[in-house]
Parts: sequence; C-alpha cells; structure tokens
Amino acid sequence: MTEVLFSTTFLLAVPFWALMILAPRWRTTEKVIASPLIVVPPALVYLVLAVANLPELWAAVSAPALGPLAEFLGTPEGTALGWAHFIAWDLFVGRWMYRQSRGLGVHPLVMAPILLVTILASPIGLLLFLPVRALRARRAEPALTV
Repeated sequence: MTEVLFSTTFLLAVPFWALMILAPRWRTTEKVIASPLIVVPPALVYLVLAVANLPELWAAVSAPALGPLAEFLGTPEGTALGWAHFIAWDLFVGRWMYRQSRGLGVHPLVMAPILLVTILASPIGLLLFLPVRALRARRAEPALTV
C-alpha cells in the first residue's frame, strides 16, 4: 500500500500544476486554483500514511533529533510520508504564488519557471518569487492609493 500511495501522490497534484503553468490565464484555471481544496488529495495521502505509522511518526516528530528522524525517513513508510508532505505543501505554496502573481499582474512567462522550480524545491521557488512579488507590489502601490 505504501508504494501505491507514494506513486499516486504526485499524480494527484499534476493537474493543478499543469493548469497554473500551461494555462495560467484560462478562466477555469483561476476558478479551480481559487479553491484551497486542491491540496486535499495529497494531504489525504499524508493523513492515511500518518495514521498507519502514527507511533513511528510521533516518536520522530515529538522530540526531533537528527538520528531518529533520519531513521524513520529512511524507511519506505517515512519516505512516502515525507513525499506526501512535500507534495501537499509545495502545491499549497505554488497556489499562493500563482494567485499572488495573477493579482499583481506578473507575466506567466516569468511565473512558469518559478513554478517549475517550486515543484522541485519549493523553498527555492519561494525565494525566487518573493523579490518578484515585492517589485510588482511596489509598482502597484501608487495605483492602489488613487
């Protein structure tokens, strides 16, 4: 079951990433991505894995130490759980970035590579997006005060 959940997790998020990257201006994309519920499928995978491995997960996170956490994450169950966590969180962050960028008028060709990086390494994608957001927000401020 762990292997199936691991393999399924990213597939549950792919349609949302595809909409944000390939069809960012499509009205349907904006409607779909407006819902925070898009993160529910990978979050549910996380929940199933967390419940199935609760004693091990609790031991690893209740008193975090590098050795025990590495040991748990080094198991198939821990890896699948971590993967589901990454996918759900990355999608949540990507959704926020997409919505911010649309509201600030960031061009989709600027956002596409940032969102691709976010899929692979969301902290780096976020670090790339924050200056873009700050620049666009600064440009938009005078228009907002009128």
